[in-house]
Amino acid sequence: MKNPQIHFSDRCAEIDLYQLQNLFNIAAFWAKGRSIEDLSIAIANSEPVISVWDREQLIGFARANSDGIYRATIWDVVIHPEYQGKGLGIKLVETVLTHPCMQVERVYLMTTHQQTFYEKIGFQTNSTTTMVLYNQPNFSAFGTEEIQLQESLGG
Repeated sequence: MKNPQIHFSDRCAEIDLYQLQNLFNIAAFWAKGRSIEDLSIAIANSEPVISVWDREQLIGFARANSDGIYRATIWDVVIHPEYQGKGLGIKLVETVLTHPCMQVERVYLMTTHQQTFYEKIGFQTNSTTTMVLYNQPNFSAFGTEEIQLQESLGG
């Protein structure tokens, strides 16, 4: 990857949300149809957020969350199909991993079909920690009164 027009950025303000939405729709079956508003919220609540550009065109993206000491999770790694196979995906993930807030004990990620790609970077399959809780419509009301009561009692 020695194209001088391609550059990586960690500046969220540079990200054109419409280009990001289009990139997801083209290259990420798991992220098709995400709204501009939801993308904005996800980016605002993530660090680091890394984008890859060919001049003014967004061609890659990844974001992560971290507690800064123990655990971090990488999300939404995507490279435009025309740029895949050139080492950009590996460099993108490595850029995320070298960010200061990603210097933690364990970094997690979820992938459906790209296990071999992530193994090249050093990730290992870990079947013992995979669980998911899907958004439950009634879950948000569960326990709210108890939490508010504990907060009012100083607990």
